[in-house]
Amino acid sequence: MLLALANWLAADVRTFNVFGYITLRSVLATMTALAISFVIGPRMIRKLTEYKIGQAVRGDGPQTHLTKAGTPTMGGALILVSITVTTLMWADLRNRFIWVVLIVTMGFGAIGWVDDYRKVVYRDSRGLSARAKFVLQSAIGLIAAIYLAFSVSAPSNTQFLQLFSAWLGSGFNLDLPPKADLIVPFFKTVSYPLGVWGFIVLSYCVIVGTSNAVNLTDGLDGLAIMPTVMIGAGLGIFAYVTGRSDFSSYLFVPHIPGAGELTVICGAIAGAGLGFLWFNAYPAEVFMGDVGALALGAALGAIAIIVRQEIVLFIMGGVFVVETLSVMIQVASFKLTGRRVFRMAPIHHHYELKGWKENQVVVRFWIITMLLVLFGLSTLKLR
Repeated sequence: MLLALANWLAADVRTFNVFGYITLRSVLATMTALAISFVIGPRMIRKLTEYKIGQAVRGDGPQTHLTKAGTPTMGGALILVSITVTTLMWADLRNRFIWVVLIVTMGFGAIGWVDDYRKVVYRDSRGLSARAKFVLQSAIGLIAAIYLAFSVSAPSNTQFLQLFSAWLGSGFNLDLPPKADLIVPFFKTVSYPLGVWGFIVLSYCVIVGTSNAVNLTDGLDGLAIMPTVMIGAGLGIFAYVTGRSDFSSYLFVPHIPGAGELTVICGAIAGAGLGFLWFNAYPAEVFMGDVGALALGAALGAIAIIVRQEIVLFIMGGVFVVETLSVMIQVASFKLTGRRVFRMAPIHHHYELKGWKENQVVVRFWIITMLLVLFGLSTLKLR
């Protein structure tokens, strides 16, 4: 909205042309989302407390967590409000990638809201059934994957429609242009053709998988939100490079017209995340809940798909990956052998039960994520 206003004013006052720069709007988006969080955060926490929307704590978890029972949850709504308002203010709303990421984020946020609502109202720590949650996530993820399969390879809406129509007319056997290939980091020319179905399956897995991975990680004060901020900022750099033909050509990454605008929403994610961390830092005044964790994970997944950096997301989100693998290993081991590999899964609880303080686990996982994000960013030049 503000970009459109600035463009209108620029016709008479050339100074307003500065708002056409993505870099400036990304910085302003970060600051705006942070300010919104600071302004509405205390009021939202008070309302959540008044309505007694408190967190239910597992009885089989670390005993130190029992004191957290009743702490307001569903604080992820604060993040979503900050991201949405900020993006609508500073992003170019004619950009289709902006709307894809926003819709995916809000869709997964709605699923998380229903899950959290059931936990709060019915005092059931399980919330929405696993099957219902998976079906809803799959529906949104699949629709987004199909759209992105053609949108990423088409610089304009007209070409998008042409590609999609050709796919339908070919009996669903159309091959996509090289921009939809799986890009392998550290190599200039190595990529693997996916085809339409391969791209759709990969995109679906990335969106749904990342969403659930962030949700599994969200178990300690500040544990999930700070890695999300760092990964979001890292993907913002990739989005800016991918959207610039000169930079993408120099760095041997695919040029995706319009992807640079995602830098703005990445800035909004970083600002909203830092604002939420102000209230979520130990001892947390509010918890993110599924409404925030599912939404943020899906947003990161969708952005990584658009900028063609799925493997880099896997690298930068190493903490999320390990958390998810720990749950899978624990469940598989218990079902097959009757024994547990970890004292408790996800793995952050394992370290707590080994004697690490909550702050130690959180900060050490932050440090690991910072190193992984820097390693992921190094793939821009090390090719």
